[in-house]
Amino acid sequence: MIRYMTAGESHGKCLTAVAEGLPAGLKISEDYINRDLSRRQYSFGRGERLQYIEKDQAKILSGVRWGETIGSPVSLSIENKDWENWGKIMSLSEEDKADKFCLTRPRPGHADLTGVLKFNRHDTRDILERASARETAARTAVGSLCRRLLEEMDIKIYSFVTEIGKIKAKTKGLSHEEAFDLAEKSQLRCPDKHAEGQMIKAIQEAKANGDTLGGVYTVVVTGCPVGLGSHTHWDLKLDGLLAQAILSVQANKGVTIGRGFDVARAKGSEVHDEIFYESGRGFFRKTNNAGGIEGGMTNGEDIVIHAAVKPLASLRRPLKSVNIKTKAEMTAEIVRSDVCPVASAAIVGEAVTATVIANSFKQKFGGDSVKEMRDNFLRYIDYLKKY
Repeated sequence: MIRYMTAGESHGKCLTAVAEGLPAGLKISEDYINRDLSRRQYSFGRGERLQYIEKDQAKILSGVRWGETIGSPVSLSIENKDWENWGKIMSLSEEDKADKFCLTRPRPGHADLTGVLKFNRHDTRDILERASARETAARTAVGSLCRRLLEEMDIKIYSFVTEIGKIKAKTKGLSHEEAFDLAEKSQLRCPDKHAEGQMIKAIQEAKANGDTLGGVYTVVVTGCPVGLGSHTHWDLKLDGLLAQAILSVQANKGVTIGRGFDVARAKGSEVHDEIFYESGRGFFRKTNNAGGIEGGMTNGEDIVIHAAVKPLASLRRPLKSVNIKTKAEMTAEIVRSDVCPVASAAIVGEAVTATVIANSFKQKFGGDSVKEMRDNFLRYIDYLKKY
């Protein structure tokens, strides 16, 4: 099994992560991980902290020797440069505690109020620091490790943005690879240049009005064989695991696989992907309405995931709230944040998808080393072609 945990607060000293179960012999470097961290960090609509203060760089602390994993847990650290400005506010010492640092006006739509009630806290910062999407930097780093493993098996993961607010990109006629290539050149990871221009204007308008915008992004996985996941138990179904991973990302509020809700409005004859067979190739489909998953298992086609991101809860023109100490009606706290995080959320979507696919791959093919895992995989591919 491949599993991981992260730790750290948004303005604490650093974010950390430990990934367990990666096979030995996987070539990896800090530069490789940091490319994904850079992709997550810089996009139009991000806040000043991410654009100008932080420069996310992962440090590998264990589990790698001479450029290869050695089979033990891999631990990572990402420094928070803004910690220098928050030392007293986020101090470990009781001596630094002061009411002037407390936040008491929870933001509608955020974890603030629910968190302080659940954990019996009296300062929403105790909640918002961990609930912050800053945590996803650590998950992006872990996702890079898993992406690197999947590359050894010729499995690739792409993402691109299809909607910001009410503006939709036109992607019909583009292959997933073409959409991804265009997205990599876009400030918003949008493959439609015309739509991107409209999206940028909408983000600028939202910023001027003290507001925020959400949107929709797509994640695509290519190269997965038939049979990842299982139909036998609810917690082994791959689409369920992917949905959990995507919805665990801060601000993600919806996820569909393949045509998603569209299939509810169509007839069965219009939805289900007909099956074909060719010698040497095996079974395949000519359409992919199912998004690569049937019965909780991969069917050999591309996995296609769509995720909806809500507008962020940190508004420059805050909504009504209540002071948790005095119970007086007030406006919510103004907390520094992004205007539109959708492009960056897509990178995080890639990362959490990679962790799920890598874990499913490890469960099916096993292997304590990359070579053993790949040998098992290639034997299985040969079996599928001969079936």
